[in-house]
Amino acid sequence: MGSLNIRKQARFKRKARIRKKIFGTSNKPRLCVFRSKKHIYAQVIDDSIGNTIIAASSMEKTEDEGIKFENNIARANFVGKLIAERAIEKGLKSVVFDRNGFLYHGRVKAVSDGAREAGLDF
Repeated sequence: MGSLNIRKQARFKRKARIRKKIFGTSNKPRLCVFRSKKHIYAQVIDDSIGNTIIAASSMEKTEDEGIKFENNIARANFVGKLIAERAIEKGLKSVVFDRNGFLYHGRVKAVSDGAREAGLDF
């Protein structure tokens, strides 16, 4: 990992430390959040079989439908609500939250807050 920058190395270390402790099952899958510079992605994953059950991202065609966001945190909150609604439709009520090595503030926290507001337990 010598060619990676220091921030990315630190995130990968945090990610490995987190992933040792959490595991998604079919009853309680893992809600994984990835944050890039422009967008945010969320997936609900069943680690026992290695499948992604549900996915949502900020790249979906929401702005074409007339939904405008004032900032990226509002967009991340919407992604959290969207993933929670899809999970509840599939019959999932509780998940394990995986912040994927990112610090728990800003857009990552907004995704979890949006999912909690929509009725997902973790």
